[in-house]
Amino acid sequence: MATVIEVEIFVLPDGRMDTRSTAGYTGLKEKTLAMMRCKGTGPRFIKRGKVFYYKEDVDAWLGQAKRVTSTAQAKLQDV
Repeated sequence: MATVIEVEIFVLPDGRMDTRSTAGYTGLKEKTLAMMRCKGTGPRFIKRGKVFYYKEDVDAWLGQAKRVTSTAQAKLQDV
């Protein structure tokens, strides 16, 4: 039986999420998002003292992810 973990996601009225909420929303770790920011491979973000992601940008980024049927296909995507 699978365990379901609930994660609190806070979205500000203008649609921004901090890194913690974005990590919970995407299922990624905060450190992974930081590495993706450095590589330019993650969702668009803004930095105003802290890093914020707009939910609409995260949704668009998730929607662009190509679905694969094997890990071999996923590795080819990463290249």
